Amino acid sequence: MALDVRRKFFKNRSQVMNDLAKTGLWPTTFVSPESPELPLHWHDVEVHTYVLEGSTYMVDGETGEQVPVEAGDKIVLPAGTLHAEGIVDERVVYIVALPEASNLEPLYRMHPPETGPSTSDSREDLTR
Repeated sequence: MALDVRRKFFKNRSQVMNDLAKTGLWPTTFVSPESPELPLHWHDVEVHTYVLEGSTYMVDGETGEQVPVEAGDKIVLPAGTLHAEGIVDERVVYIVALPEASNLEPLYRMHPPETGPSTSDSREDLTR
């Protein structure tokens, strides 16, 4: 499963909300302060992230590539996708969209690479 960055996907919040209505995902706002690159990790659920303000990069855990992201970009992370947020020099504001209404932490928990699904069957289970 690969990191999918859709460049210049939206121009304003209204377009983000229209996209969320199509996907049926639940939005929440996440503000990333100045920080070093996060460690590689994965999530149990598919996550759609809309960059509202600022810029950074995402590390693609499969290739090691640093993929730049900026305001207007949408990031799609299928469940089990190994990735990391890059260095944040100035705050980055995201709308993070998850499959159900919940506190962010339980659904968005960061799992270390060594605990990742090791077979395609277990990765399929994550998306059900």
